[in-house]
Amino acid sequence: MTAPPPLPRLLARAANSHKGDYGRALIIGGSRGMSGAVALAGMAALRAGAGLVTLGLPEECLAAIAALEPSYMTLPLRQDGAGRISQEAHEILRERAGCYTCLGVGPGLGRSNQLTELVEWMYDTLPQPLVVDADGLNALAAVQVVKADPAGPRIVTPHPGEFRRLVGRDDAAAGDMQALAVQWAADHSAVLVLKGASTLVTDGTQLVRNQTGNPGMATGGSGDVLTGVIVALVCQGLSPWDAAHLGVYVHGLAGDLAAKKLGQVSMIASDLVRYLPQAFQQLEGPHRP
Repeated sequence: MTAPPPLPRLLARAANSHKGDYGRALIIGGSRGMSGAVALAGMAALRAGAGLVTLGLPEECLAAIAALEPSYMTLPLRQDGAGRISQEAHEILRERAGCYTCLGVGPGLGRSNQLTELVEWMYDTLPQPLVVDADGLNALAAVQVVKADPAGPRIVTPHPGEFRRLVGRDDAAAGDMQALAVQWAADHSAVLVLKGASTLVTDGTQLVRNQTGNPGMATGGSGDVLTGVIVALVCQGLSPWDAAHLGVYVHGLAGDLAAKKLGQVSMIASDLVRYLPQAFQQLEGPHRP
């Protein structure tokens, strides 16, 4: 391993730029009873600077999620009887996927054999960068053999339990996790974000341990916010490695700013979204990574 690289930065925005210059994000998720997760990811992607954000979600979730934030768009997807995205969503995603700069999948997605097939197809075949979180990771774990050479850049963001399932090592000790993460990232040509205290980010060659964040972020939806942030940073031109590195830092910094105002006990995931603007303002002036 080499020395930890410096924190990446976004480029300054040109005076004559427009929304198309900052990328088109598509985040796929949501299901009956878990639609808020994809909404958090979408709001985070907006606050992290993506030019256009679309949420792909089951038809029955559309109205409620559209009402939460008027700044993102929604893409209705066919659903099964349990309110989860169904196999029939493949067709529209095949047609639309090429329109987007970066995609995310997993927040509030739910579990089914059809969703496992959908996530596997996205992971294996989409040429765009793809961020996989939550039930997207559980779907990859169900596949058992994750493709080592997917069609495009991949960022996976498991917490320790999801990572153990992903590598098929339910008995993996905490002390073994770093080595396993580095090896998995190297074997799968992916960027891996192992979430937790001092979140680890690795691509199998580089490795950083994040130093922002606090225990107040141990609340439902925090990981969904991180997914949206990383998707947005890729949309703005950062490499998958730089987007993951900077995204984890800014996400934790937003949590630290929220904790100073609200305390750790009362912090909720939407507070992270609200403090993202201050977190970006606290970074040094924008310049090339």
